[in-house]
Amino acid sequence: MFDTVTLGAGGEWHQLAMPKGQLLTTAQGMPVSDDQNSLKAGPRGLVLLEDFALREKIFHFDHERIPERVVHARGTAAHGVFRLYESLAEVTRAKVLSETAVDVPVFVRFSTVAGNRGSADLARDVRGFAVKFYTGEGNWDLVGNNIPVFFVQDAIKFPDLVHAVKEEPDRGFPQAASAHDTFWDFIALTPEAMHMVMWQMSDRTIPRSLRMMEGFGVHSFRLVNDAGQSTFVKLHWKPALGCQSVVWDEAVKINGADPDFHRRDLYEAIEKGDFPEWELAVQLFSEAEAEAFPFDHLDPTKFIPEELVPLRRIGTLTLNRNPSNVFDETEQVAFCTSNLVPGIDFSDDPLLHGRNFSYLDTQLKRLGSTNFTKLPINAPRCPFATFQREGHMQTEVHKGRVSYSPSMLDPSGPRADPAAGFRTFPASVSGATVRERSASFSDHYSQARQFYLSQATTEQDHIVAALVFELGKVETLAVRAAMLGHLMVIEASLGRRVAAGLGFDDDVPAPPVAVEPVDLPHTAAVSMMANPPMTLKGRCVGVLLSEGADATLLAALQESVAAAEATLKIVAPKIGGVTLDDGSKVAADHALAGGPSVLFDSVGLLVSAEAAAMMAAQAAAVAWVHDAFQHLKIIGASAGAQPLLDKAGVMADAGVVMIESAGDVDEWLEVARELRIWSREPMVRRVD
Repeated sequence: MFDTVTLGAGGEWHQLAMPKGQLLTTAQGMPVSDDQNSLKAGPRGLVLLEDFALREKIFHFDHERIPERVVHARGTAAHGVFRLYESLAEVTRAKVLSETAVDVPVFVRFSTVAGNRGSADLARDVRGFAVKFYTGEGNWDLVGNNIPVFFVQDAIKFPDLVHAVKEEPDRGFPQAASAHDTFWDFIALTPEAMHMVMWQMSDRTIPRSLRMMEGFGVHSFRLVNDAGQSTFVKLHWKPALGCQSVVWDEAVKINGADPDFHRRDLYEAIEKGDFPEWELAVQLFSEAEAEAFPFDHLDPTKFIPEELVPLRRIGTLTLNRNPSNVFDETEQVAFCTSNLVPGIDFSDDPLLHGRNFSYLDTQLKRLGSTNFTKLPINAPRCPFATFQREGHMQTEVHKGRVSYSPSMLDPSGPRADPAAGFRTFPASVSGATVRERSASFSDHYSQARQFYLSQATTEQDHIVAALVFELGKVETLAVRAAMLGHLMVIEASLGRRVAAGLGFDDDVPAPPVAVEPVDLPHTAAVSMMANPPMTLKGRCVGVLLSEGADATLLAALQESVAAAEATLKIVAPKIGGVTLDDGSKVAADHALAGGPSVLFDSVGLLVSAEAAAMMAAQAAAVAWVHDAFQHLKIIGASAGAQPLLDKAGVMADAGVVMIESAGDVDEWLEVARELRIWSREPMVRRVD
């Protein structure tokens, strides 16, 4: 027996035959008519507070885990400052975006989504990028990700998404991974997720460092100026060090060698004064301009290409202090998308409305009291006054007899201020109350296609390889086949390559689609390889030293690495270090067995011929060099290292630089600014 289930816009565009199951009800036993759409004022209108089904579903979801976060549990954070250098006073009354040259304190938390607190840093996963601004008008929380789009269009589907990607409940694995049946089963039946899947399978989800990834506010927001005029805005964070990712084999090995790789990298950079920086950039557009877009900007599965609405860079975020206590700050910080300041307002994005409910509600479960706002990390840094009283863990001592308004007994108590206070933009709202998607949310494939075709050839290869890996872990053939059908709609060559990689010989039927995908202009901004950082700044160079290594070359390397604003780490056969050819002793940062080359951006071999011959017989040394070569890193090697290079299968190419003098050191580091030799990849491994 099968039911016909209708998903998506207008109730007509995507019908799927699904096995007939039990009647879905609320927790109170009331049958549910639609579990795909929130109740809205018109298909494109506001989500309504009366939607008890949405509130019950998310309410229960928010309280499913204790004490760690349900999602974004694995996080690391830092304090810093935001300084605006270009005012947006013409479009917003928010002081944080209009008053320049003011240092606004911030607390920033980065996180993975799917794994628990004890999972590893280099999982293939979206990264959270949440910023709490402690402004003079209250706290503003910009709670975003390192991807500008999301999997689902409506918050009512978020619990289903997370249930699908989390470890499967009957077996408790896999942890922090999407390569399993339940995730892809859900995705295969959720066409709106296809754009996000392209980003998720790209190298964006295995970043080299938290300092080297972009951030996005995801949703459209409104900016409102003193005259009450509204301008839509998308918010972006652009890293000063540029975007960089690792390759998949490298990510797997880093997780084994140092599961805290990202948090260690951020912590050490700040401790040594190498403060991470991002620029805040905005895309500003009017209602009329939004109507002309070939997509709906209120759809969170869509992004606005920078070529369509250019970025305007307006301020700098600098992280300059690590937390004093991870629990007190990183774990107890409570971000809420509903935390705004006057001059910033919500759009009608249905996912954003659901987040506004969910984030506030979940703090009660996690932090145990509505007084979580009194915790130092969450408290405003500006004067504040409310009539909120008592409750668990109340830390304020409130004086006087009046805790309400209006009152004649205490005219000095807090009062609302129509001029200075937050004023919701008076957007027009109309329409029947319906559980329905706007027809303007129906095109699920055009931007997915645009993203894929905008990638460099190597990036496309990596997306194919990621999909082959992920779908290869799926045991249910019907799920694989369904996903291949979606990939064929996105781009036929993509579908064929993934099918070939899986050994899938059957014809792949394309699923029914609401809107046939169209070819959108390529956007270079989404390709990391089109915008390479070309710098060693903030990167780490690892050099393998042996007994009798050339002291002159090491001194030249230390000087050149410092000049490049990079970090040099010494690796030696033993942690005690080595004695150089001039008799000086050098301590090691890593023993060879504990400092694999995956931890470094570029590697050097300063070893004597005698030591190289001995190392060629040691698996750890051979693997150290072999991994660096197959991970496409630039290698600098002294002449004596040749036996080790040969044993590791290193072939001469533009990324292997022989070092005989200080000038050769500079040549090596100049090449190392490229970070990878992508032309080497076809020689060292298959990519699909």
